[in-house]
Amino acid sequence: MAASLREAGDEEPITLVGAEPHPPYQRPPLSKAFLAGKADLASLAFRTEAFYAEQKIDLVLGEQVVRLAPGLATTHSGRSLPFDRLALTVGARPRRLGVPGADLDGVHYLRDLDDALRLRGRLGAARHVVVVGGGFIGLEAAAVARSAGKSVTVVEAADRLIPRSVAPVVSEFYRRAHQRRGSDVRLGVGVTALTGEHGQVRAVELSDGTRVPADLVLAGVGIVPRTELAEQLGLHCAGGIVVDEFARTSEPDVVAAGDCTVAPHPRTRDGLVRLESVQNAIGQAKVAAATLLGRREPYSAVPWFWSDQYDLKLQIAGLSGGHDEHVLRGDPEAEKFSVLYYRGGSLIAVDAVNSTADYLTVRKVLDRGGEISPEQARDNEVPLKRLVSPPA
Repeated sequence: MAASLREAGDEEPITLVGAEPHPPYQRPPLSKAFLAGKADLASLAFRTEAFYAEQKIDLVLGEQVVRLAPGLATTHSGRSLPFDRLALTVGARPRRLGVPGADLDGVHYLRDLDDALRLRGRLGAARHVVVVGGGFIGLEAAAVARSAGKSVTVVEAADRLIPRSVAPVVSEFYRRAHQRRGSDVRLGVGVTALTGEHGQVRAVELSDGTRVPADLVLAGVGIVPRTELAEQLGLHCAGGIVVDEFARTSEPDVVAAGDCTVAPHPRTRDGLVRLESVQNAIGQAKVAAATLLGRREPYSAVPWFWSDQYDLKLQIAGLSGGHDEHVLRGDPEAEKFSVLYYRGGSLIAVDAVNSTADYLTVRKVLDRGGEISPEQARDNEVPLKRLVSPPA
């Protein structure tokens, strides 16, 4: 957001405050290339240190804002930071395991750079890795661990993987894909306790009575938006800081962006959704910057997301929630296919596995208009881009 303000010609003072000691960095590689040792610290940086100096953006690192009052922020060290404009981009924290033994050494979460550094440092010596949670973060980390030759068990309390984000056919594909590569995937079971010796985790006890050996546990069981500061200001929060399409909170002079927010559906404006993706964080931040400059530019971008697991690239465009029909193109057994989602006969989203052409076609349709009927989409012999009808 700070960079967007400067790009738009804003010359007012900007102070960027962060609890972490690191300058702003990319988070998506943390569970992928960085965890696998294929990316270094330098490659994660959003900008060079010189950029912030040149743009007159004052970085305040290692300082957590703990109190907010109108016009004044106070950090944990007692530092006072007066302001006349406020943007909350405070993100979310990982949801913690609430079972006995959750505080044992060897139990990890993966949300920030320090988490990734600790996990990467412990992964080399680990033999038995248990991943609690079958969402994207958990599955990406499981793929890294298995590729490194570790014994990997994935435990998911729901009856399928990635249940909130994809259709059952995609969930089943990822279950089979991880099992083919040697991971043990257990569905419909919860964790009841973690046990250990001398303070180190040694096993995970499950609700079905089984016990899985573990010297490293990664918990990926969701996130909790950081709303504490917003609540101090009396802002409306409901599973996140509530913002409108202009990234305005219930106090119009305060904006918010990223995982800490819930906002109207970017396409339909129905309900409130939280989009946990770097694309949304960047796009929403640009809208928030425009709002701070007195411009009204509603956020309406097509949501997109990706996940790398082994040699499988999942690309998602649109939001499939509320779909009443889906069409499978390609062959999951060949590990190259796509699933198109429809509501009321209209295309609303796609999940594409190693099928970038289908992903790009649907994303273009959602962004620019047009349609692909479900009847036509079922014809696997015709490239999807040839089935697009022009906008009405």
